[in-house]
Amino acid sequence: MDAAIVEWLNAAVGKFGPFDRLMELLMSDYFVPVLGSLLLIALWFWGRGVQLYQNQLTTVAAISGLGFANLAVSLLNVHVSRLRPFAEHDILIAFYEPTDSSFPSNSAATGFAMATAVFVKHRPLGLICYALAFLWAFGRVYAGVHYPTDVLAGAAIGIVASILAWALIWALRIIPRVILAVFRRLVLA
Repeated sequence: MDAAIVEWLNAAVGKFGPFDRLMELLMSDYFVPVLGSLLLIALWFWGRGVQLYQNQLTTVAAISGLGFANLAVSLLNVHVSRLRPFAEHDILIAFYEPTDSSFPSNSAATGFAMATAVFVKHRPLGLICYALAFLWAFGRVYAGVHYPTDVLAGAAIGIVASILAWALIWALRIIPRVILAVFRRLVLA
C-alpha cells in the first residue's frame, strides 16, 4: 500500500509546472526549517512579563523536542535501513537523492516536534506550524523520497519528543527559570 500511494502521488510529478515548483519549495531542506527557526527567534523576543516567559519556554521546548526527535531518528537509523521509494520503484524523483534510511522521516519528526511544542502554548500558531509540517512531509512523499509510513512514524516521533520536552520542563521548572534569568542578565532574553 505504501508503494501504491507513492506511485499514485508521484504520477503527478512533471504534469503541472507551477505545482511542481511549489512542492520543490515546500519539500526542500530549507524552506520549512528556516521559517520554523525564524518563528522560534521571534517567539524568544516577543511579549512582556509572563507572556515573554511563556514564549521563551516554548522556544526551549521546541529546541529540546527537536533534539529528542533527531536523537530518536538517529538511533532508529542505526537499526532500521529502508530503501527510499525512488530506489525501489520506477518513479520520477522530484528532489535530490538522499542516501540515508527512508524510515523514519527526519523531516516529519523535526517538523512535527516544532509544531507540537508551539501548539502547547500557542494554539493558532501551532496549527500553522502543523500545516507547514504536514506540507513538508507530504511534499517528500510526492517527490518519491519517503513512503507514507516513514512520515507517519516521523510525525509520531516528533509529537512524542515535544511532549517529553514539555514534561521535562514542567518537572524541572526551576532550572528553565534560572537559565532564563541568567539569559536576561546577559541581555540575551
